[in-house]
Amino acid sequence: MESKEFKCAQCDLPEERCICQRYCCLCQNMDGVRLVGDGLYYCHDCREACDYRTQDEIGH
Repeated sequence: MESKEFKCAQCDLPEERCICQRYCCLCQNMDGVRLVGDGLYYCHDCREACDYRTQDEIGH
């Protein structure tokens, strides 16, 4: 099964091309934020707590 490329909810670009200000949408942390499937950025702790995975963590 092929998954869609994760894109930023604000600019609709993939993480590597996104130029939006990046911060965790839950705690506003700016360290280690990554884009997940819902199009929002999360820090490592919030991704872990919510069981969210980045594009590369799911194998794409």
